[in-house]
Amino acid sequence: MKKLLLFAAVFLFALPVQAATLKIATVTPEGTQWMEDMRASAKRIKERTEGRVQVKYYGGGIMGNDTKVLGRIRIGTLQGGAFTPVALAAQYPELNLYGLPLIFDSEEEAAYVRERMDAKLREGLEDAGFVSFGFATGGFAVLMSNTPVDELEDLKGKKVWVPEGDTVSYDSMAALSLSPVTLPLTDVLTGLQTGLIDIVAMSPIGALVLQWHTKVKYITELPLVYTMGFLAIDKRAFDKISAADQAIVREVMEESYRNFDKTNLDDNHGARDALINSGIESVPYEQAEYRSIREVLAASNRTIGEKGGFSLELYDEMMGYIEEFRNGQASVAE
Repeated sequence: MKKLLLFAAVFLFALPVQAATLKIATVTPEGTQWMEDMRASAKRIKERTEGRVQVKYYGGGIMGNDTKVLGRIRIGTLQGGAFTPVALAAQYPELNLYGLPLIFDSEEEAAYVRERMDAKLREGLEDAGFVSFGFATGGFAVLMSNTPVDELEDLKGKKVWVPEGDTVSYDSMAALSLSPVTLPLTDVLTGLQTGLIDIVAMSPIGALVLQWHTKVKYITELPLVYTMGFLAIDKRAFDKISAADQAIVREVMEESYRNFDKTNLDDNHGARDALINSGIESVPYEQAEYRSIREVLAASNRTIGEKGGFSLELYDEMMGYIEEFRNGQASVAE
């Protein structure tokens, strides 16, 4: 019996370690710096795990929109994706908090809040079944259009894009008496080409990468929505990786997303300049109009939370940090 157990132990020890392949979808086009950086992180993971963990990216949206990607994750043909908060809001609604319209006045204000709340949101997302490695801001989404927009009245009667599944933005549009057009991210360029939509909100860097800037003439530089992206891997698939290799994946991916978070703001500023240099015209917004719209949206945001759109407790915590920052009471996060 002892010989049999010894043989079994030696046999199992001699078996090759089964490699785990994490197949990840993203709309990021091939050939961009973002995709090159992601593939570089995949190479580091493969090297440091000695091939036990490999990350394979499918770029350019070839795996379809968010709904299709999530479906593929459910059946196991994909293990993850690069998402915006809207994509996983059904699984974890609190991802919507940073992206509430006109919630932040500046990048500095958003950074102050994120220092205090990012960890909670990541934990909540993992409890909901997805492992993430940090959030990377894309800067503020601004209005892009083919006619100038400097006040709310200019939006009325226009076909304004809202991301598929983004109930918060849809309700916000309704609060402002606007009529949105819902489309998945992958269909927006076609929508602009065909006239299905007239106005979009996107960060300058996002508009450049996705080529939307080729179909608009004006940008209204209102800090409309704070944008961010993140990588999310199905926790069931991630848990199949050994603890040691999980630690390596987390270390490499977290470093990548910290770098994305730092460089994306600079890239976004550069992209804004590139849009202006390409002939797109900047439209200033009216400060009085901005304050008026923000008051309407603040009431709408709370109503959404009261209806279960996100945790009111976390919303109030976020608003408390915003108030601290605006009142000059900002402190260093512990």
